[in-house]
Amino acid sequence: MNTIKAISISDRKGKRKDNITKSRLIENFGLENDAHGGQWHRQVSFLAQESIDTMREKGLDVVAGNFAENITTQGIDLTSLKVGSHLTIGETELIISQLGKICHDRCAIYHQAGDCVMPREGIFGIVVKGGTIEVGDDVR
Repeated sequence: MNTIKAISISDRKGKRKDNITKSRLIENFGLENDAHGGQWHRQVSFLAQESIDTMREKGLDVVAGNFAENITTQGIDLTSLKVGSHLTIGETELIISQLGKICHDRCAIYHQAGDCVMPREGIFGIVVKGGTIEVGDDVR
């Protein structure tokens, strides 16, 4: 089953995000109270729990939100999605707008492990239909 494993937000960019149990996706913005929200193409970030588990296998003590992702999924192969793919979570709808990212400055995770999965396996989306989401919701 493809589900939300965690929802994470932060009040400013450049830091690990805090996990919350539910939130509101706001159309053309992103997650309510998240510093990465706004009128741009990376309103919401996604990373698979399976990617986090890969980093844990390398010996890192990391959890959902540590890679600054907003939505941690489980069971869905995010790397197989294409730009323009639609995701629905409950009543909400998002369109994938970017695959991966360029890290100009190496983050603390990279320096700790010599690697970081977010640039390769993280994806980004824009919110086209808002609503409430919570941990355990299906992702389609």
